Amino acid sequence: MIQLDEKIYFYLLFIIPVMVVFFVLLQVWKKRTQKKFADYPLLRRLTPNRSNFKSTLKLILFLMGLSFLTLGLVNPKIGTKLETVKREGVDIVFAVDVSKSMLAEDIAPNRLEKAKRLVSEIINQLASDRIGIIAYAGQAFPQLPITTDYGAAKMFLQSMNTDMLTSQGTAIDQAIELATTYYDDEDQTNRVLFIISDGEDHSEGTTLGAVEDATELGIQIYTISVGTPKGGPIPIKRNGVVESLKKDVKGEVVITKLNEDVLIDIADDGNGEYINGSNTDEAVEYIKEQLNQMDKKEFEAKQFAEYKDQYQWFLGAGLLFLFLDIFVLDRKTQWLKKLNLFNEKKVD
Repeated sequence: MIQLDEKIYFYLLFIIPVMVVFFVLLQVWKKRTQKKFADYPLLRRLTPNRSNFKSTLKLILFLMGLSFLTLGLVNPKIGTKLETVKREGVDIVFAVDVSKSMLAEDIAPNRLEKAKRLVSEIINQLASDRIGIIAYAGQAFPQLPITTDYGAAKMFLQSMNTDMLTSQGTAIDQAIELATTYYDDEDQTNRVLFIISDGEDHSEGTTLGAVEDATELGIQIYTISVGTPKGGPIPIKRNGVVESLKKDVKGEVVITKLNEDVLIDIADDGNGEYINGSNTDEAVEYIKEQLNQMDKKEFEAKQFAEYKDQYQWFLGAGLLFLFLDIFVLDRKTQWLKKLNLFNEKKVD
């Protein structure tokens, strides 16, 4: 297990392409200037010991040194001891709607990005709870099983998009049914399901039945809305540029609206609560209070308890490359010159 202490130092790596561009421009300028002074054969005779390869080698050594020094500042750590620890928490599953209606931009930047931000902020408030993630549209898909690895959860969360499921529509009932398989601990007393959606549901006839089955298993269902009652069109984009708006079979632009009634009914029948997600901070704070009031179940989890710093290896390598860069001169090395590795010696 690798842990990075100071990721902000990765921005220093942007210096590398800048220096490469500067080096190329400098070489072009030098060649143009030299042509004005004398032709190439004469320059070779005037500077017989100057190596064309050494300047590139010095740049490579310097950039290698800079790269390793940057990694040293980031301070990678390697987990060296895996142990089992006891934790207390609630089992939480997030079911995120990834249907096309979630592309509507009636809430900035769009409904799906708003939903992912809500889930991410909720995860930031958790301490030792276990979490799982489900993506659903016309069908439900397990994105991440129950885990305590919040970093992995955020990674899977950010990768979610409206193209990950080919079956379109919004089948909330399938998301609820899939969620019931996530809670594998029979002794867990608090099981929570958060449904993050705009409320469009193409399975209303079976959704409440799925909710009833879930509550019998002790699952509390909370619903979080994203979108506005006024709604908005669904943009169709290519490379981030809007090409058109989604239209129905009659050729009219589809306006998708937040359906709060569906979400309220699901939350009421699921022994949970409906939460308006338009204000992220307020929604997250309210959810935090609700989770804190729940009884916590003790469970065991494996985690790395000890991490060892590895920065010294990268700093050492970086200083070595910079040291080599200082002592590599632009003139030719005599023994390399004799080998003629770079075909610098003209054969008669």
